[in-house]
Amino acid sequence: MSAQEGFHAPIGNPTDPFSRWTGGHHRRVGAVDERQEAAVRDAGVRATGTDRSVLGADELGAPLGERATLVQFSSAFCQPCRATRRTLAEVAAMVDGVAHVEIDAEHHLALVRELAIARTPTVLVLDGEGRIVRRAAGQPRKADVIVALGQAV
Repeated sequence: MSAQEGFHAPIGNPTDPFSRWTGGHHRRVGAVDERQEAAVRDAGVRATGTDRSVLGADELGAPLGERATLVQFSSAFCQPCRATRRTLAEVAAMVDGVAHVEIDAEHHLALVRELAIARTPTVLVLDGEGRIVRRAAGQPRKADVIVALGQAV
């Protein structure tokens, strides 16, 4: 399997468990140009790489969590999105002040393009102010989400 078919080596901090690529079934969304696609593919996970580093309730369509927000970009036929939804909901229920917001990528293409979301699921971890502190493409493990959430709270 080539790197372009789904699995990618982690880039950045190899000891950061949230930076591991754990899923291989992703669905492309929106019209993302080749440069954006390459940047996301090559980055794996990044702290934030967009000009837009703060999201609010208006953009998300739901209130932010008091301490942090787990934002999941999903699509209708994305099997890993279902497992990611369960994982993020469990973590949000475990930690006080943490909200889980799921966004249908196909119905929010402007935001998808602005944030360079190339695959689903993509998870953004926001701090209490709505700043993007972590980003992952693919289905994260529960332990990895908890570690990433620790950077936001």
